[in-house]
Amino acid sequence: MRRGMQSLAAMVQQSFSRDPFAGDLWVFRGRSGALVKIIWHDGLGMSLYSKRLERGKFIWPAAKDGVVSLTSSQLACLLDGVDWRNPQYSWRPQSAG
Repeated sequence: MRRGMQSLAAMVQQSFSRDPFAGDLWVFRGRSGALVKIIWHDGLGMSLYSKRLERGKFIWPAAKDGVVSLTSSQLACLLDGVDWRNPQYSWRPQSAG
């Protein structure tokens, strides 16, 4: 997924017919499932957040019409690499170094 904020915001507008500047979080997953990018507009500017898992994949819910709505708890689990359908850590690092 080599898309920046502008192309992701354009995708939100063109593909989903939604306003990317409305303050919603828009989460995109890479093809391999190990990368997510989140864009949002806070009223002052567009921000991009990116996270890649060292091991495993982000658990992605089934999409209806290409769009998935998540609660804040489900999003937190997703970003932690936790299967939000069965909350438990899928992998934890053994050491810091």
